[in-house]
Amino acid sequence: MSLPQVRHITSRDNPFLKDLRRLSQDSTAYRKQGRFWVEGDHLCRAALVRGVQPVAAVFSASFWPLAPVELTRHAIENIVIPEALFCDISGLESPANVGFLFDLPPVAALQPGVASVILDRVQDAGNVGSILRSASAFGFGQVVALKGTAALWSPKVLRAGMGAHWGLQLIEGVALAALAALKLPLVVTSSHRGAFLHQALQNRQLPMPCAWALGHEGQGVSAALEAQADLHVRIAQPGGEESLNVAAAAAICLHASATAGLAE
Repeated sequence: MSLPQVRHITSRDNPFLKDLRRLSQDSTAYRKQGRFWVEGDHLCRAALVRGVQPVAAVFSASFWPLAPVELTRHAIENIVIPEALFCDISGLESPANVGFLFDLPPVAALQPGVASVILDRVQDAGNVGSILRSASAFGFGQVVALKGTAALWSPKVLRAGMGAHWGLQLIEGVALAALAALKLPLVVTSSHRGAFLHQALQNRQLPMPCAWALGHEGQGVSAALEAQADLHVRIAQPGGEESLNVAAAAAICLHASATAGLAE
């Protein structure tokens, strides 16, 4: 494999750096550019482990002579910039020394029969990223974001996802009517109705594969989506809290489904 070319950029007004700044600081800029940006050793390596090739690797000037070869040989181009410019484009409180730029994956169609997570207007980026991690960990290969959900490839969701993006098929802006194409039992979480999750698991009532619907942090799953549910479940809370954070609830529910699948 031929080594990537190396380019040094020193001007803050360079068009490439202007685009990176937008990608780093604007949650929806990736939709216009067709590219997304990640920072830090962990996210960059997570992509490489999945065989995803970056368009460009960007290094701070001080780190470039020390950069591990596994970070410098996979991009089409390596770009070296001064520390001050790296800090300027960074979306982190403590800027990293390396970041990768990727082409956005092609828009995918819903895949029928694939264990899925449906996000119904989940708006907090940290929650969305955490749910993606749980989906990847527990064998749910597809995440379907209905309109009104936080941007899946935004910088905050990418950081919270900790690399889960590269193990999932992500589909954004889906209309409710399109969910029929999943051809899966729909399981809806609720804080006030349905079977208790632990009982449904014990009684082998949890279907796998299935599609779990997780709703807005305050309003929950919409009435229209809830009406399509094949199963409603709630999580027992003996401590007496009114409800759980949606990302915490997702981890519990998806783990239960994974357990049900292993038991079959």
